[in-house]
Amino acid sequence: MKGKPLSMQVVVIGGGGSIGIETVAGVKEHGNEAELVSASSGVDILTGEGLSEALENCSVLVDLSGPPSLGDGVLTEDCGLVIDEEAVTQTLCRSTANLLSAAAAAGVNHYVALSVVGVDRLRESGYFRALYAKEALIRQSRMPYSIIRATQLFESAADIAEAATEDWIIWVAPVQIRPVSSAEVATLVAHTASSRPLLGVREIAGPDELRLDTFVRAALTDIGDHRRLFTDDRSPYFGARIRRHDLLPGADACIAPTHYDDRRDSRPVPGSRDRHN
Repeated sequence: MKGKPLSMQVVVIGGGGSIGIETVAGVKEHGNEAELVSASSGVDILTGEGLSEALENCSVLVDLSGPPSLGDGVLTEDCGLVIDEEAVTQTLCRSTANLLSAAAAAGVNHYVALSVVGVDRLRESGYFRALYAKEALIRQSRMPYSIIRATQLFESAADIAEAATEDWIIWVAPVQIRPVSSAEVATLVAHTASSRPLLGVREIAGPDELRLDTFVRAALTDIGDHRRLFTDDRSPYFGARIRRHDLLPGADACIAPTHYDDRRDSRPVPGSRDRHN
């Protein structure tokens, strides 16, 4: 009679919003132990403080830091999000090097990292060059690894709008995207963390292809944000000039089941009692 498989200890780090919590829950559903660590628990991936303690007895490290956010730059009224490319590069590469070093010292045998679909095509942008450099550090390490590249999260539309706002007007490039739910990204990350290392990259996207400006406009309408939005082929995406298909996944991508309109229909109406629940 076979005994019950031994569970793994999985540490999840860097997940803002709900994706970190959802990843931990998904890992536990696979029968493994999981812990979400962050700056609030005394861990600083930029300095390395607290990493050794956090990774003690860890088998798998899930690194959710890296995908673009408003914290990567300064919002200005005239130019939208202005990114300090040198600072972002130093931050991403230093924090990743710290994580890899601490993981190796702790005997971690699988490094799972979340990245962005299209990062390999957007290297003319300082931010995406930095994110691709982060991927390169992981690939070139001796650590068995898996990289999950996700398309735009359903929940990211407001941040995309803020990053593209100039003088209270939103400028968005009319490029094609396939947005995906953060819960479904977390499910794939958790499954990957509970499986053998890919030693490569896997992409995840939603089932619907739509334009970025349509996605942002719909999301703003849903939350009662009535700022004007215009399309312009030259409008940057978190500092990157993008072509029509730069943000689309490849043919082998994992396609999540939830449609964007279904997600919109399930949201509470702005101003309702349950809006913030």
